[in-house]
Amino acid sequence: MVLKTFGWSFAVTAIGLVAAVLYGGWQAFGIVAILSILEISLSFDNAVINAGILKKMSAFWQKIFLTIGILIAVFGMRLVFPVVIVAISAQLGPIEAIDLSFNDPDRYKELVTDAHPSIAAFGGMFLLMIFLDFIFEDRDIKWLGWLERPLAKLGKVDMLSVCVALIILMITAMTFATQAHQHGGGHANKAETVMLSGIAGLITYLVVGGLSGFFENKLEEEEEREHEAEEEARKAGKPVSGVVLAGKAAFFMFLYLEVLDASFSFDGVIGAFAITNEIVLMALGLGIGAMYVRSLTVYLVRQGTLDDYVYLEHGAHYAIGALSVILLVTIQHEINELITGSVGVILIGWSFWSSVRRNKALAAAGGDGGGGSDSKAEASSGV
Repeated sequence: MVLKTFGWSFAVTAIGLVAAVLYGGWQAFGIVAILSILEISLSFDNAVINAGILKKMSAFWQKIFLTIGILIAVFGMRLVFPVVIVAISAQLGPIEAIDLSFNDPDRYKELVTDAHPSIAAFGGMFLLMIFLDFIFEDRDIKWLGWLERPLAKLGKVDMLSVCVALIILMITAMTFATQAHQHGGGHANKAETVMLSGIAGLITYLVVGGLSGFFENKLEEEEEREHEAEEEARKAGKPVSGVVLAGKAAFFMFLYLEVLDASFSFDGVIGAFAITNEIVLMALGLGIGAMYVRSLTVYLVRQGTLDDYVYLEHGAHYAIGALSVILLVTIQHEINELITGSVGVILIGWSFWSSVRRNKALAAAGGDGGGGSDSKAEASSGV
């Protein structure tokens, strides 16, 4: 069962890691491995949501999502999107960016380093908004209750996450400008670029969220129409034209899943820039991770298990928050890429370990794993 579901992912992992060693040695191997783990972990909630929607679809539409969908997810978002970001930020053509990364890596690194403040500001703000919206929302299940409870109360203030993000961006841009001026560097004029890039990241987050909400509403409308039509046909004793109704609803499900998958891809792709600027390593790591997200989606659909590790979503979002801070810090200071990657992996590993302890505590207490027993599980897990 596991080999059948994850077979292609295992194969892609082996090929990707070997390619990483051949391309840049064991350091590249480590970076690709960390990127893969981060992509899988950051997209775990994506797989859970995908599985919840995918299980409602017919076998045909499931196959469409897992074939055509993976081309969009892997080759579109994980491979093309990083190139586009580098090309726009460094003012290069996409082909030129790829050519430089292979044939003139020194010049490529110079251009990307010069463009890094705008990339970091854009990505840092996008990831920060994901984290703030998560941490300010009141949830039944809390991981770090001592922190999440007071923040959830603060989250009742409208638009708080946007206000906090803009304040952080303003402080970052002003600090960058001040330090550049004091050191007499040529980056003082980039403070405006940092501010504009950060605002662009915030706007991108809001647009992506709006698109996801639009397709989610369309999906709910189609499902409601389908249920109403089935009910009317049942009362009249007539057969239901399930092909047309299911097909239309499934089509909106497919569109919704693709938009949702793209939005979830943003955090992994942008977070990858906190670890490396190498397009090749980024593509290998994110590609491997995307394969596991697809396999995990299939596994969750077949097993029917969507929430065994309830704190993993929390850990992934804390990792996103850490990456956002790291990206903003790297506008002015260099941080070792292995340290950057380790922070996220540690947070995600900690949340996984806490989930396992919670499940054991609930099993020992005869609980059912629901949110009502969460306070006992928190105490048992020491969080």
